[in-house]
Amino acid sequence: MSDFRDDAAEQRYEQGFADPSGAMRQVWADYADSGTGRAILHVEADDALRGSGAAGKFMQALADHARAQETRLIPRCGYAVAWFKRHPDQSDVLAHI
Repeated sequence: MSDFRDDAAEQRYEQGFADPSGAMRQVWADYADSGTGRAILHVEADDALRGSGAAGKFMQALADHARAQETRLIPRCGYAVAWFKRHPDQSDVLAHI
């Protein structure tokens, strides 16, 4: 697993994970800032990582990063919405709009 990073120029969070063969693959989330928080527009994992739990680990890293940066998140894509519903203990990072 590689470090979680915020590529602000691309408005994208990224993190690498090893696929079953050991090759590094990416999970990423595109975002857009608004007056009330940071909207998570799209979360995607490389096809080789599907079903491995990498996207869930990425979302946990994203929530931890938001908490550390005092950023409020607005999940907009289906995966992010579902992840936060399954993890109500992470709701402290959500913007209340």
